[in-house]
Amino acid sequence: PPQRPQTAILYILILNVLLSCIVGLGQSPPRNFLAAGVNTIRSPVDQDILIHFKSPPVGTCTTYSPTQKQYTGYIVLPPHKLAPIQQNYYVNTFFWFIEARTNASSAPLTIFINGGPGSSSMVGLFQEVGPCEVVEIAQGKFGTQLRQWGWDRSSNIIFVDQPNQVGFSFDKLTNGSLNLLDSTVEFPPSGVPAGQPDYTQLDGTFSSNNGNSSANTTEIAAHAMWHMLQGFLAAFPQYNPTLTRNNTPIGPVGINLFTESYGGKYGPLFAAHFESQNALRRSGKLPQNKTLEIRLASLGIVQGCLDDAIQGRFYPIFANNNTYGIKALSLADQQNAASSYLGANGCQQQIQSCRNAVASRDSDNEGDVASVNQLCKNAQDSCSRTVIAPYLTSGRSIYDITQKIPSPFPPSTYLEYLNTAELQSAIGVAVNYTESNSAITNAFLQTGDQQRGDQISQLGYLLSLGVRVALIYGDRDYICNWLGGEAVSFAVAAQSPAYSPFYSAGYASIVINSTYVGGMVRQYGNLSFSRIYDAGHLVPAYQPETAFTVFSRVILGTDLSFGQPVDLSTYQTNGTANATYTSKAPDSAKPTCWIRNINDTCTDEQREKIVRGEGAIVNGVLYNKASDWQPPGSSVSVEAGYPGSMPPAMTAAPLESSSPDDAATTTVDVPTGVYVATATPSTSHNGSPSRGVAWDLNVLLCSFAMIMATTYLW
Repeated sequence: PPQRPQTAILYILILNVLLSCIVGLGQSPPRNFLAAGVNTIRSPVDQDILIHFKSPPVGTCTTYSPTQKQYTGYIVLPPHKLAPIQQNYYVNTFFWFIEARTNASSAPLTIFINGGPGSSSMVGLFQEVGPCEVVEIAQGKFGTQLRQWGWDRSSNIIFVDQPNQVGFSFDKLTNGSLNLLDSTVEFPPSGVPAGQPDYTQLDGTFSSNNGNSSANTTEIAAHAMWHMLQGFLAAFPQYNPTLTRNNTPIGPVGINLFTESYGGKYGPLFAAHFESQNALRRSGKLPQNKTLEIRLASLGIVQGCLDDAIQGRFYPIFANNNTYGIKALSLADQQNAASSYLGANGCQQQIQSCRNAVASRDSDNEGDVASVNQLCKNAQDSCSRTVIAPYLTSGRSIYDITQKIPSPFPPSTYLEYLNTAELQSAIGVAVNYTESNSAITNAFLQTGDQQRGDQISQLGYLLSLGVRVALIYGDRDYICNWLGGEAVSFAVAAQSPAYSPFYSAGYASIVINSTYVGGMVRQYGNLSFSRIYDAGHLVPAYQPETAFTVFSRVILGTDLSFGQPVDLSTYQTNGTANATYTSKAPDSAKPTCWIRNINDTCTDEQREKIVRGEGAIVNGVLYNKASDWQPPGSSVSVEAGYPGSMPPAMTAAPLESSSPDDAATTTVDVPTGVYVATATPSTSHNGSPSRGVAWDLNVLLCSFAMIMATTYLW
């Protein structure tokens, strides 16, 4: 058959992506969710802030020990709390907190947020770094089992769904219907459209999907996040590392902020905002009796898209010349994309025009100046259309260059679990779960937020305050690739003469255990850049042990190569000038078609089978026939729990807790798994295989598709 024109191919790819940008609704939860065992208190520090919380039953998220306390709930900000920022809506921010396995009373606190913009941090919890992962127990039954390399091994950790309306967070409860085939939501609930199976139309309760009732810039999101943390730390002071049990200051110990993907935008600005608020408290411009200091020890950015003015030129380079030998772009297409980036009125120049306008006309970065928004949106559109888009014709995942789309990893099992009435009651949520919210994605797109900001100088500012800054990149991701991340690390070092030795620091092996090197790191002082081998966009899903080890060494303040205690004021790595290790690309994995994620995980043939009502759906997956489903192994029945039932393998009785003032748990003899190396293994790259093929939250892809749809195809 004749080959389709390139624009037609792009049209099909982009249309499929657009149809996938809202996922994961199901049975409506109780509207009166506060009656389901949820406690409500006012913040002891700021009476404007409400905290709704509960302790999920044991087994809801299985941990190493049932004595590890967990809290889920909402921090509620009333309208106008963000003033002078325009905010005439409620902000109900969902959180899930889990104690550390070891000595939670003295453990550091880690805040984990995913990116998007518009992506839920439940992805981080259930697919990457949380203590548990969702498994099938039987037909129609899901549970959770312990994740060996969960980050609770070395830290208390809180996952936050932000900004407003993302994941379980909401502005106001709204009933509607989701059509799984095209991912459209209708208000109020509607009947099943003619010609499609009943199970493809789901009624649910979720947020309004009004983009005006949430942040539309990273700056506004930072303000909301600061207030959210004020509420959490006031309600749960026993987990604030800057205080002892009786609120006596004990000096600088660790609150750590780890972000991912679009978190490259969030992380630097959020952290800088926290520090500026600390300065206002010290100067008396903020009342110290009504606010709390949020003192950061480290900022970790995993696979971050920080600054297209630096990272943009590496898209075509990585697509053509990567360490897997894959030519996703021809040399000619690479050169054309590079010209589009560097040329007159190209991507780079338009980014600078955007930033000049922000500096002169919207210096508060609140996205309320239409002419500035348009300039920044134009830059965003130009960069996406001319520099990033050519890669799409390869048919490869933007999150893993070694894989064709659609891709099945990590599995979408958790989407089914989070939309069960059993789970929703267990954690006291008000809405059905959505993995991403396209209304929030679009709100950020309309202000051109991606091309705004000053993340590089903010990272330099954090380093000047003694905050550890860790940049962590898997080497299979295209959309926030490690070549661009490496360039960011040099740009950050250039912010201060004190960090000039970073340029001469060599790449050292990241020794993960006695037989395996997980990557390479360049480190000087508090600044580090890590390349993680055989990992795509969701680095911890691919390489859980490596990701955990690097994370732990960052928050402990050791060297990232061996995990040895060092004097970071003078320490630098020694090794080669470049990280040149090459790998063989794995075979593409066979797709698994999830009905809650049809357009991202199903082939065209599988989608048509669903439309025709053929096949069998078992636990959310399309099979040719029901007998094709295979029950889980016998170990699952021993190791997995579900809400109200701990795994049979556990023997300790759970601790019930209904008060935020209950003391943090203190335990002994629980493995933390933080490996300290004394030598580099002689066999440097074996022993810890890749977990598979990652498929991210798809919010970056949704953002890109929206841009392409509005500025290129129509």
